[in-house]
Amino acid sequence: MDSTLVVATQAAHAAGKIIMHYFDERDTLSVTTKAFNDFVSEVDCRAEQAVIAVLKEAYPSHGFLGEEGGQQGEVENEYVWIIDPLDGTTNFLRGIPHFAVSIALVQSGEVVCGVIYDPARQELFTAARGGGATMNGRVLRVAEQTDFPSAMLGTGFPLIDRNVCGAYFDMLRAATRRGTGIRRGGAAALDMAWVACGRIDGFWEIGLKPWDIAAGVVLIEEAGGVVTDFAGGHSYLKTGDVVAACPALHRQMYEAFLPHAADLPFRDRTGGVAVDRPA
Repeated sequence: MDSTLVVATQAAHAAGKIIMHYFDERDTLSVTTKAFNDFVSEVDCRAEQAVIAVLKEAYPSHGFLGEEGGQQGEVENEYVWIIDPLDGTTNFLRGIPHFAVSIALVQSGEVVCGVIYDPARQELFTAARGGGATMNGRVLRVAEQTDFPSAMLGTGFPLIDRNVCGAYFDMLRAATRRGTGIRRGGAAALDMAWVACGRIDGFWEIGLKPWDIAAGVVLIEEAGGVVTDFAGGHSYLKTGDVVAACPALHRQMYEAFLPHAADLPFRDRTGGVAVDRPA
């Protein structure tokens, strides 16, 4: 396994241990509302601290961008780790066992490795650029679904940025009118991991943050899939807008959603760190 994946895996397991320790003690946790429909618990913070401690020990000169702690180190660094210590916090707080730790490394603007760890199922998804993608050591490939109406898609509702709801629900209507199956799990990182392993055929969402997306990008691409924004480019880590599937299905999703995405504003959500994948 790539050395960075080994360290990222150790960091993900450290966070997962904290998360599962508190899963049955959720009523004792301190929970804060960061914004409308956006919550953070002390578990999120402790898990992120655990991840960064492991990564810093191995790579003290690297930069870090975490959901809870923000930027640490030099954000213009050649190497920046992007961390979501608990993707699916609302699920966790409700006792729904569908959440994950997401860790990705960006080198010179390109996501080069990613780890998504589901501690409830003990499923570890890993990928390194040029090295393929695996789940618990098994090689992953995206589902080769070529028929949009027969596809099963994952998505997430834009509950925080209400300015994009109109465009999003037009996309949802376009998919459901074709008879497409839709699932909303509440953890974007796991949705992208599930595209990589073929459990769902594709995924789209509007207004995510880079830590929701980064690890999933390299997982899907190394599993043979395609990830773009709604302009067909690679600014998804800046805009938070993402479409992902195998090549044939991605094209159909993109064409179906493009008319409804035309009025979406560009929203730089990176916190200033350069995380675009080169064209």
